[in-house]
Amino acid sequence: MPSRHDPADSLRHIIENAARVARYLKGLDQQSFARNDWARDAVERCIERVCEASVRLGDQADELMPGQPRSDIRGMGNRLRHAYDRVDVDLLWRTATNRLPELATRSTTGVGATRTATWLTMAISIVPPPRPSGGIS
Repeated sequence: MPSRHDPADSLRHIIENAARVARYLKGLDQQSFARNDWARDAVERCIERVCEASVRLGDQADELMPGQPRSDIRGMGNRLRHAYDRVDVDLLWRTATNRLPELATRSTTGVGATRTATWLTMAISIVPPPRPSGGIS
Protein backbone atom coordinates (compact mmCIF):
# COMPACT_ATOMS: atom_id res chain seq x y z
CA MET A 1 0.00 0.00 0.00
CA PRO A 2 1.43 3.41 -0.93
CA SER A 3 2.37 5.70 1.92
CA ARG A 4 1.15 9.27 2.12
CA HIS A 5 4.54 10.30 3.48
CA ASP A 6 7.43 11.46 1.33
CA PRO A 7 9.97 8.61 1.30
CA ALA A 8 12.90 11.03 1.16
CA ASP A 9 11.67 12.68 4.38
CA SER A 10 11.31 9.32 6.11
CA LEU A 11 14.81 8.29 5.05
CA ARG A 12 16.23 11.61 6.29
CA HIS A 13 14.47 11.09 9.63
CA ILE A 14 16.16 7.68 9.94
CA ILE A 15 19.58 9.18 9.16
CA GLU A 16 19.11 12.17 11.50
CA ASN A 17 17.96 10.03 14.43
CA ALA A 18 20.76 7.52 13.91
CA ALA A 19 23.22 10.44 14.07
CA ARG A 20 21.61 11.64 17.30
CA VAL A 21 21.96 8.18 18.81
CA ALA A 22 25.65 8.14 17.88
CA ARG A 23 26.10 11.49 19.64
CA TYR A 24 24.19 10.33 22.74
CA LEU A 25 26.35 7.20 22.98
CA LYS A 26 29.68 8.95 22.45
CA GLY A 27 31.98 8.09 25.32
CA LEU A 28 29.61 5.50 26.82
CA ASP A 29 30.19 1.78 27.09
CA GLN A 30 27.34 -0.66 27.57
CA GLN A 31 27.49 -0.56 31.37
CA SER A 32 27.54 3.23 31.61
CA PHE A 33 24.70 3.39 29.07
CA ALA A 34 22.64 1.02 31.22
CA ARG A 35 23.13 3.33 34.23
CA ASN A 36 22.45 6.59 32.33
CA ASP A 37 18.69 7.24 32.35
CA TRP A 38 18.96 10.30 30.09
CA ALA A 39 20.96 8.48 27.42
CA ARG A 40 18.63 5.46 27.51
CA ASP A 41 15.54 7.65 27.24
CA ALA A 42 17.03 9.65 24.37
CA VAL A 43 18.13 6.53 22.49
CA GLU A 44 14.75 4.86 22.99
CA ARG A 45 12.93 7.89 21.60
CA CYS A 46 15.23 8.13 18.58
CA ILE A 47 14.81 4.44 17.83
CA GLU A 48 11.02 4.86 18.08
CA ARG A 49 11.26 7.61 15.44
CA VAL A 50 13.48 5.44 13.25
CA CYS A 51 10.98 2.58 13.46
CA GLU A 52 8.07 4.85 12.59
CA ALA A 53 9.95 6.44 9.69
CA SER A 54 10.77 2.96 8.39
CA VAL A 55 7.12 1.91 8.62
CA ARG A 56 6.10 5.09 6.76
CA LEU A 57 8.12 3.94 3.76
CA GLY A 58 5.42 1.34 3.21
CA ASP A 59 5.90 -0.84 0.15
CA GLN A 60 8.88 1.25 -0.95
CA ALA A 61 10.98 0.12 2.02
CA ASP A 62 12.28 -3.01 0.27
CA GLU A 63 13.21 -1.02 -2.83
CA LEU A 64 14.86 1.86 -0.98
CA MET A 65 16.54 -0.17 1.79
CA PRO A 66 16.87 -3.74 0.54
CA GLY A 67 17.72 -6.48 2.98
CA GLN A 68 16.45 -4.73 6.09
CA PRO A 69 14.34 -6.78 8.53
CA ARG A 70 11.10 -4.79 8.24
CA SER A 71 9.17 -6.98 10.69
CA ASP A 72 11.96 -6.69 13.29
CA ILE A 73 12.00 -2.91 12.87
CA ARG A 74 8.23 -2.68 13.25
CA GLY A 75 8.40 -5.04 16.25
CA MET A 76 11.05 -2.93 17.96
CA GLY A 77 8.91 0.18 17.54
CA ASN A 78 5.89 -1.63 18.97
CA ARG A 79 7.94 -2.93 21.89
CA LEU A 80 9.25 0.53 22.74
CA ARG A 81 5.78 2.09 22.57
CA HIS A 82 3.67 -0.61 24.19
CA ALA A 83 6.05 -2.57 26.41
CA TYR A 84 8.08 0.46 27.53
CA ASP A 85 8.25 -0.90 31.06
CA ARG A 86 10.00 -4.08 29.89
CA VAL A 87 12.65 -2.73 27.50
CA ASP A 88 15.74 -4.93 27.45
CA VAL A 89 18.68 -2.55 27.84
CA ASP A 90 21.07 -5.03 26.22
CA LEU A 91 18.81 -5.28 23.15
CA LEU A 92 18.55 -1.50 23.03
CA TRP A 93 22.34 -1.20 23.16
CA ARG A 94 22.85 -3.81 20.42
CA THR A 95 20.26 -2.13 18.24
CA ALA A 96 21.79 1.31 18.75
CA THR A 97 25.39 0.22 18.19
CA ASN A 98 25.03 -2.57 15.60
CA ARG A 99 21.79 -2.42 13.64
CA LEU A 100 21.07 1.30 13.57
CA PRO A 101 24.32 2.32 11.80
CA GLU A 102 23.59 -0.25 9.05
CA LEU A 103 20.04 1.04 8.67
CA ALA A 104 21.32 4.62 8.41
CA THR A 105 23.79 3.58 5.71
CA ARG A 106 21.00 1.89 3.73
CA SER A 107 18.83 4.98 4.21
CA THR A 108 21.56 7.18 2.76
CA THR A 109 21.57 4.98 -0.33
CA GLY A 110 17.78 5.21 -0.44
CA VAL A 111 17.86 9.02 -0.31
CA GLY A 112 20.10 8.94 -3.37
CA ALA A 113 17.57 6.72 -5.13
CA THR A 114 14.68 9.08 -4.30
CA ARG A 115 16.69 12.07 -5.56
CA THR A 116 17.41 10.24 -8.81
CA ALA A 117 13.74 9.34 -9.23
CA THR A 118 12.70 12.95 -8.51
CA TRP A 119 15.25 14.30 -10.97
CA LEU A 120 14.12 11.86 -13.67
CA THR A 121 10.47 12.77 -13.10
CA MET A 122 11.30 16.47 -13.37
CA ALA A 123 13.42 15.93 -16.47
CA ILE A 124 10.67 13.95 -18.17
CA SER A 125 8.10 16.65 -17.43
CA ILE A 126 10.37 19.38 -18.85
CA VAL A 127 11.36 17.60 -22.06
CA PRO A 128 8.70 18.15 -24.73
CA PRO A 129 7.32 15.13 -26.51
CA PRO A 130 8.96 14.31 -29.83
CA ARG A 131 7.48 15.96 -32.88
CA PRO A 132 6.24 13.78 -35.66
CA SER A 133 8.86 13.40 -38.35
CA GLY A 134 8.42 14.10 -41.98
CA GLY A 135 6.56 16.74 -43.80
CA ILE A 136 4.20 18.93 -41.86
CA SER A 137 5.26 20.72 -38.66
